[in-house]
Amino acid sequence: MKEYKYKINGNTYNVAIGDIEDNVAQVEVNGVAYRVELPEKKAAAVAAVKAPRPSAAPRTATGEKVIAKPAAAGAAGKKAVKAPLPGTVLSIPVKVGDAVSASDTVIVLEAMKMENTIKAGIDGTVKEILVSAGDAVADGAPLVVIE
Repeated sequence: MKEYKYKINGNTYNVAIGDIEDNVAQVEVNGVAYRVELPEKKAAAVAAVKAPRPSAAPRTATGEKVIAKPAAAGAAGKKAVKAPLPGTVLSIPVKVGDAVSASDTVIVLEAMKMENTIKAGIDGTVKEILVSAGDAVADGAPLVVIE
Protein backbone atom coordinates (compact mmCIF):
# COMPACT_ATOMS: atom_id res chain seq x y z
CA MET A 1 0.00 0.00 0.00
CA LYS A 2 1.13 3.51 -0.79
CA GLU A 3 0.35 6.08 1.85
CA TYR A 4 -0.12 9.80 1.38
CA LYS A 5 -1.05 12.78 3.56
CA TYR A 6 -3.31 15.45 2.14
CA LYS A 7 -4.46 18.70 3.70
CA ILE A 8 -7.80 19.89 2.31
CA ASN A 9 -9.48 23.02 3.70
CA GLY A 10 -7.36 22.77 6.85
CA ASN A 11 -8.24 19.09 7.47
CA THR A 12 -5.50 16.43 7.27
CA TYR A 13 -6.33 13.14 5.54
CA ASN A 14 -4.22 9.99 5.66
CA VAL A 15 -4.85 8.14 2.41
CA ALA A 16 -3.60 4.62 1.67
CA ILE A 17 -4.05 3.20 -1.82
CA GLY A 18 -4.10 -0.57 -2.08
CA ASP A 19 -4.65 -2.92 -4.98
CA ILE A 20 -6.15 -1.71 -8.22
CA GLU A 21 -7.94 -4.33 -10.29
CA ASP A 22 -9.51 -3.42 -13.58
CA ASN A 23 -10.96 -0.01 -12.78
CA VAL A 24 -11.61 -0.50 -9.00
CA ALA A 25 -9.12 0.68 -6.36
CA GLN A 26 -9.03 -0.24 -2.66
CA VAL A 27 -8.53 3.04 -0.78
CA GLU A 28 -8.40 3.76 2.95
CA VAL A 29 -8.99 7.34 4.17
CA ASN A 30 -8.29 8.03 7.88
CA GLY A 31 -8.81 4.32 8.61
CA VAL A 32 -12.09 3.96 6.66
CA ALA A 33 -11.98 1.57 3.67
CA TYR A 34 -13.51 2.57 0.33
CA ARG A 35 -13.84 0.96 -3.09
CA VAL A 36 -13.19 3.63 -5.68
CA GLU A 37 -14.22 3.15 -9.28
CA LEU A 38 -11.82 4.76 -11.69
CA PRO A 39 -12.91 5.97 -15.10
CA GLU A 40 -12.13 3.48 -17.83
CA LYS A 41 -9.15 4.42 -19.92
CA LYS A 42 -9.90 4.64 -23.58
CA ALA A 43 -7.15 3.39 -25.83
CA ALA A 44 -5.54 6.39 -27.39
CA ALA A 45 -5.73 6.36 -31.13
CA VAL A 46 -2.26 5.99 -32.55
CA ALA A 47 -1.72 7.77 -35.79
CA ALA A 48 0.62 5.95 -38.10
CA VAL A 49 3.30 8.24 -39.41
CA LYS A 50 4.69 7.40 -42.76
CA ALA A 51 8.34 8.22 -43.17
CA PRO A 52 9.01 9.90 -46.49
CA ARG A 53 10.91 7.79 -48.94
CA PRO A 54 14.32 9.13 -49.81
CA SER A 55 14.47 10.53 -53.28
CA ALA A 56 16.67 8.95 -55.87
CA ALA A 57 20.19 10.28 -56.27
CA PRO A 58 20.52 12.78 -59.10
CA ARG A 59 21.94 11.42 -62.34
CA THR A 60 23.56 12.92 -65.41
CA ALA A 61 22.01 12.82 -68.88
CA THR A 62 23.87 9.54 -69.50
CA GLY A 63 22.43 8.00 -66.35
CA GLU A 64 25.59 8.14 -64.23
CA LYS A 65 25.29 9.20 -60.59
CA VAL A 66 26.24 12.77 -59.80
CA ILE A 67 28.77 12.73 -56.99
CA ALA A 68 29.88 16.00 -55.49
CA LYS A 69 33.65 15.97 -55.23
CA PRO A 70 35.44 18.47 -53.00
CA ALA A 71 37.71 20.90 -54.79
CA ALA A 72 41.22 19.57 -55.00
CA ALA A 73 43.42 20.89 -52.22
CA GLY A 74 46.24 23.05 -53.46
CA ALA A 75 44.49 23.85 -56.71
CA ALA A 76 46.75 25.70 -59.14
CA GLY A 77 49.76 25.02 -56.90
CA LYS A 78 48.52 27.22 -54.05
CA LYS A 79 48.09 26.06 -50.48
CA ALA A 80 46.51 28.01 -47.64
CA VAL A 81 48.16 27.38 -44.29
CA LYS A 82 45.24 27.11 -41.84
CA ALA A 83 44.97 27.66 -38.10
CA PRO A 84 45.03 24.28 -36.33
CA LEU A 85 43.18 25.74 -33.33
CA PRO A 86 41.51 29.04 -32.38
CA GLY A 87 43.78 31.72 -30.98
CA THR A 88 45.42 35.12 -31.44
CA VAL A 89 48.16 35.87 -33.98
CA LEU A 90 51.27 36.99 -32.05
CA SER A 91 53.71 37.44 -34.92
CA ILE A 92 54.25 36.75 -38.60
CA PRO A 93 57.97 36.04 -39.23
CA VAL A 94 57.57 35.97 -43.05
CA LYS A 95 56.74 38.57 -45.71
CA VAL A 96 55.02 38.29 -49.07
CA GLY A 97 57.60 37.05 -51.58
CA ASP A 98 59.71 35.13 -49.03
CA ALA A 99 60.82 31.63 -50.06
CA VAL A 100 59.90 29.11 -47.35
CA SER A 101 60.55 25.44 -46.77
CA ALA A 102 58.01 23.04 -45.26
CA SER A 103 59.60 23.28 -41.80
CA ASP A 104 59.72 27.11 -41.66
CA THR A 105 57.51 28.95 -39.17
CA VAL A 106 55.03 31.26 -40.93
CA ILE A 107 52.79 32.26 -37.98
CA VAL A 108 53.14 32.32 -34.19
CA LEU A 109 49.72 31.78 -32.63
CA GLU A 110 48.78 32.14 -28.95
CA ALA A 111 46.15 29.69 -27.79
CA MET A 112 45.34 28.84 -24.17
CA LYS A 113 48.27 30.97 -22.90
CA MET A 114 50.76 29.01 -25.03
CA GLU A 115 52.69 30.03 -28.13
CA ASN A 116 52.19 27.69 -31.07
CA THR A 117 54.42 27.87 -34.12
CA ILE A 118 52.57 27.20 -37.36
CA LYS A 119 54.81 25.67 -40.06
CA ALA A 120 54.48 26.20 -43.81
CA GLY A 121 53.90 22.52 -44.56
CA ILE A 122 55.20 22.82 -48.13
CA ASP A 123 58.15 24.39 -49.91
CA GLY A 124 57.28 27.50 -51.89
CA THR A 125 56.89 31.26 -51.89
CA VAL A 126 54.61 33.30 -49.65
CA LYS A 127 52.00 34.78 -52.01
CA GLU A 128 49.57 36.31 -49.50
CA ILE A 129 49.30 36.91 -45.76
CA LEU A 130 45.65 36.89 -44.73
CA VAL A 131 46.00 37.96 -41.07
CA SER A 132 47.75 40.61 -39.01
CA ALA A 133 49.42 40.46 -35.60
CA GLY A 134 46.74 40.72 -32.91
CA ASP A 135 43.99 39.14 -35.01
CA ALA A 136 41.82 36.49 -33.37
CA VAL A 137 41.42 33.48 -35.65
CA ALA A 138 39.06 30.53 -35.61
CA ASP A 139 39.99 26.88 -36.00
CA GLY A 140 40.63 26.18 -39.69
CA ALA A 141 40.89 29.85 -40.70
CA PRO A 142 43.32 30.44 -43.59
CA LEU A 143 46.41 32.37 -42.44
CA VAL A 144 48.98 32.41 -45.25
CA VAL A 145 48.88 31.37 -48.92
CA ILE A 146 51.98 29.60 -50.25
CA GLU A 147 52.56 28.84 -53.92
